[in-house]
Amino acid sequence: MIAKLLLQNTIFVVAMGALLFASAGTLHWPGAWAMLVASALLGPLCGWWLYRLDPALLAERLRPVIQKDQPLADKAFIIAFVLAMLIWLVAMGIDRRYLASNVPLALQALGFLLILASTFFTMWVFRENSFAAPVVKLQAERAQRVISTGPYAHVRHPMYSGMVLFFTGLPLLLGSWWGLAMMPVFLALFAVRIRIEERTLKQGLPGYTNYAAPGALSPAAGYLVSAHQ
Repeated sequence: MIAKLLLQNTIFVVAMGALLFASAGTLHWPGAWAMLVASALLGPLCGWWLYRLDPALLAERLRPVIQKDQPLADKAFIIAFVLAMLIWLVAMGIDRRYLASNVPLALQALGFLLILASTFFTMWVFRENSFAAPVVKLQAERAQRVISTGPYAHVRHPMYSGMVLFFTGLPLLLGSWWGLAMMPVFLALFAVRIRIEERTLKQGLPGYTNYAAPGALSPAAGYLVSAHQ
């Protein structure tokens, strides 16, 4: 399992680096190098931590993002999301190529901190929820149950809160206003994904309808984009 983790992380880092640098037309991009080095280090470290904590969840997270027991709507979402990601990365590379953005160094540093915060927040989600699969599905074989502790006491789908930190932090780190301007696209995609997850969980996970009822969460939750992911 660790070998698979290392392979997937290496492919991810190399592919992202190739896409960014090819579209930028240069290797002189400190923010991109910082992101790639952080990904190369944090991916294995977080994976090892999860392997020690919850190997079943790590195995689930390493599975393909298109699976046979996944709703058709979620398969369509995955395709749309991957395409949006590719366009996003290329756009930030082109932004760098033409030096179209001038993001202050302090904001780039803030972007790096937001990426770290996203990572640690996601690890917290994994610690609380052993069923945080990368796809929408019910995990009856693992006796899936409603999780209402940790961040789930305040928001039904905290994983997306962590993703918002990442999708804000990365364009800042890369110094791209173009990338930050695409945030509404990802927020819209997250909203679609949440509807798919809510429908699936309410139909098949005992107790989820009560958990999702108005007033069931902490009053401090406020309004947050929320998946039981």
